[in-house]
Amino acid sequence: MFGTILWILAALVIGAVVWKVGIGMIRSVTTPLPPPPPPGEMRRVNLRYRCSICGVELKMTMANDEVPDAPRHCQEDMDLVAPVE
Repeated sequence: MFGTILWILAALVIGAVVWKVGIGMIRSVTTPLPPPPPPGEMRRVNLRYRCSICGVELKMTMANDEVPDAPRHCQEDMDLVAPVE
């Protein structure tokens, strides 16, 4: 008798956890994306550039545009070595 009650309580607890996780996942999918920041603010980017003359590498993590202009080194534009995500 005690074992049956324990199994029923365990099933109810597991069911409640699965229910909460499922509702949370559905809510996260239906939440709209926030609007993009104004043009003057910085945006997160993940770009790597390499100087074709001396080989210096640079990782850019923040920019004011989604695809910023290439930085300059050795008086030349650097080459993009990582794909734009």
